[in-house]
Amino acid sequence: QVQLVESGGGLVQAGGSLTLSCAASGRTFNNYGTGWFRQAPGKEREFVAAIRGSAGSTYYADSVKGRFTISRDNAKNTVYLQMNSLKPEDTAVYYCAAQTYFRITYIYTSAYDYWGQGTQVTVSS
Repeated sequence: QVQLVESGGGLVQAGGSLTLSCAASGRTFNNYGTGWFRQAPGKEREFVAAIRGSAGSTYYADSVKGRFTISRDNAKNTVYLQMNSLKPEDTAVYYCAAQTYFRITYIYTSAYDYWGQGTQVTVSS
């Protein structure tokens, strides 16, 4: 079992930055693929970014490409999401998710085995 805990959410003005962290415990997940998703009120949970465990390849939704950066520190069992140039439409609960092996269906929630509880990000205009 892997437990995931997100942190770093908060309130920020448009154009500002936040860094989210996803700390894993229970098992070393260095080789796990990890993704970030978000869910705004009344909307479905959507893919934001993903990173492979071993190769470290990264993938992004078009809506965040060039503004968000996903990275990992395997020594700390932690994955990060650096968010720059934030927009009001980025407002959502952000979730971290892990998959025991990388799946090419990484943009879908069904591709992940473990989920965190989420952290709220609010961007004011």
